[in-house]
Amino acid sequence: MRLLPRGYAFTVVGIAVGMAGLVALGAMAERITRFIDGGDRFVLGQISVAGRGMGMGAGFTAGGLLPAARLAEIARVPGVAGVQGQVMLPLSTSTSHFLTMTQELLLGLDVATPAPNRHYRDMPVRAGRALRPDDRGAVVLGADFAASRQLGVGHRVTLDGKDFIVAGVLEKTLTAPDRFAMMTIEDARDLWLRRDPFVVQVLAAGRLTRADLNSGAAVGWAAGEDPDAVARRVQAVVPDVNVTIPSELSKQLRSGTAFFSSLLLGIATLALVVGGLSLSNTVTAAIFERIRDFGIKRALGATDLQLLTEVLGEALGVSFWGCGLGVALALALGWAVDTRALRDGQQLFFFSTRLLAFTAGFALILGALAATYATLRIVRLSPAEAIRRGA
Repeated sequence: MRLLPRGYAFTVVGIAVGMAGLVALGAMAERITRFIDGGDRFVLGQISVAGRGMGMGAGFTAGGLLPAARLAEIARVPGVAGVQGQVMLPLSTSTSHFLTMTQELLLGLDVATPAPNRHYRDMPVRAGRALRPDDRGAVVLGADFAASRQLGVGHRVTLDGKDFIVAGVLEKTLTAPDRFAMMTIEDARDLWLRRDPFVVQVLAAGRLTRADLNSGAAVGWAAGEDPDAVARRVQAVVPDVNVTIPSELSKQLRSGTAFFSSLLLGIATLALVVGGLSLSNTVTAAIFERIRDFGIKRALGATDLQLLTEVLGEALGVSFWGCGLGVALALALGWAVDTRALRDGQQLFFFSTRLLAFTAGFALILGALAATYATLRIVRLSPAEAIRRGA
């Protein structure tokens, strides 16, 4: 039996259009899902502690100060397993705390201290290498940060007037680190001093040392500890700090992305309706167009089971080819759109394995059901009536 029966070319094209819409809309939904889930995973992997307002603003990404003495106090809190000082600055000075999930950030890390984030112990490096404690003038870029500027390992990039060489580019995480430019904390402190004259004055007056220039810290918890309880303990014991409770921050993230969750549900529903109606209607119509052929076969002695087997085989073949062509069309569309969007550090589609597997199964099952329905309608007719209607 031919995998693609003759006379079904237009049917395949019709199914392909519907499947392309299903896959494309589904890939947009997958992208939104991965962003939300990735952000949730990121914030639940650590306790974020920020310094209170000083300099240009307040908060983890806008100039709050967390002196070295405060880091030491945090480390002594029962249940704390690690404290990594950080300097996190928005690449653009107009930002907010929530937008740390979506904005491009300069992240200075105390590389000598192991990363306390349980879900991101080691950031996956796609090319080049990770940061080293003795690195100066080197950066590791998130995937979107690098793609939007067409940067690769060995390239040079100017950040806040200072030149850096790209030591590595991260694997795509589909969440916040994709838009980070990570450097050693000493380099980040230099950038902070470049943009904040008030901090320079305080440092010159001897009221601070460079070790005090931390905008926040990532805090880990010991095995068996409740991260929320540890966060509240830090909040109660250490003065003049802003502590995020992981579960509360997760709820805020989910609440802040409620619109996207609703959009996701709408996209998924629309994709199923559009793709399902297109495939089932196309297969059913194609089978009814052959009602005369089926009537002749029944007149010549074909049984209902033989007819159903033949129709199912043809429907599965047509659904297979239509689904394959639709997936190819969606992939081509996604590649073309994302190639343009990545210039701005964005990605609109994510063609996951589960999406493609679901699409294939959905197409074959729905195609078989549509074919079965049409066949059962046809076999209820007498051979003469079927031949007359198909004439």
